[in-house]
Amino acid sequence: MIKRKIQQELAKLAQEYKVVTITGPRQSGKTTLARMQFPDYNYVNLEEPETRQLAERDAKEFLKRYSTPIIIDEIQRLPMLLSYIQVECDKSSAKGQYILTGSHQPALKAEVAQSLAGRTAILQLLPLSIEELTEAGIQLDRDEYLFKGFMPQLYEENIDITRFYRNYYMTYVERDARQLVNIRNFSSFEIFIKLLAGRVGQLVNLNSLAGDVGVSSSTLGEWLSILEASYIVFRLLPYFENFGKRLIKTPKLYFTEVGLAAYLLDLENPGMVTRDPLMGNLFENMVIVEALKARYNAGKDAGLYFFRDSNGLEIDLLQSANRKLYPMEIKAARTYNSDFAVNIRKFEKLNDKTAGGSVIYSGDNVQKIGDIQLLNFMDTAGIVH
Repeated sequence: MIKRKIQQELAKLAQEYKVVTITGPRQSGKTTLARMQFPDYNYVNLEEPETRQLAERDAKEFLKRYSTPIIIDEIQRLPMLLSYIQVECDKSSAKGQYILTGSHQPALKAEVAQSLAGRTAILQLLPLSIEELTEAGIQLDRDEYLFKGFMPQLYEENIDITRFYRNYYMTYVERDARQLVNIRNFSSFEIFIKLLAGRVGQLVNLNSLAGDVGVSSSTLGEWLSILEASYIVFRLLPYFENFGKRLIKTPKLYFTEVGLAAYLLDLENPGMVTRDPLMGNLFENMVIVEALKARYNAGKDAGLYFFRDSNGLEIDLLQSANRKLYPMEIKAARTYNSDFAVNIRKFEKLNDKTAGGSVIYSGDNVQKIGDIQLLNFMDTAGIVH
């Protein structure tokens, strides 16, 4: 079983809060994390119909039968239970009595904010990181990572990768979509999500996509919100500051699991990834999610952006931390080229808050070139502040 970097943060929060809520994509390891950290806690899963029916019918009886300390899995299936948990929390000063897990980020966050304000900490667990895999003695090549992705089950069991993502899509993506909104035309929804995979790392343009899918841009906006709520995709926001230039204000789109994006692009093996024209986009997606994992695993907010202005100056990834800006350029190439750092140099002249920049690429030559760090993509977590 692969140890998770966020485990230390979970242990710390359980000593400070009465409730800790772990959110994240389905199959990202939320249950395993909770049970690994708290092996002596009672455990109950609200996906089980009988258990959920008991909690719906008599919440007080449910909480009496399943006493604290307890892990309650899939809490988004019964958000009304949070109000009863709040009442129980207020009866005791004990910390870490409830460990809750769930997906559907916006809905769950809203319910938690309403019922458990001041009583719970929230952790976001994404799939395995390269750092976690490396520490577990697992190391793959760039294109193997892009094809296989980072779902824990793929590394703990002998499962066909394409079959796994096919079933993941059918079992979870479609099911979550049905639960969150009434999608009548699933063929159009499938076209939409595949088109999104083909636009990884690009600016979100729903008006353009509407013509390709054959539905309105407002409907696509609703579908995109569903995919975000299920942790399938996320939007990387542009960084705004008065640099004296017109800035691009449209977000970029990435997949939380790059392996799912590769599957949706019909890539059947690492060799196809190597030759695919979107390989650079997939690589950028992977590096940005690795930075996001490192931030979340440390208990921090995302704090990640990109920068682009109307003159064509673009920074792939911009980290805001400690009142400083850390620009990063992401290149899939295995050989360093001095052109990789050109935009970082230009950005440094625009903003006096800029700290050391980094070029993240696929090569093995790790060094410092002036004030710019040249890093292999497997070291991404090391530059997250």
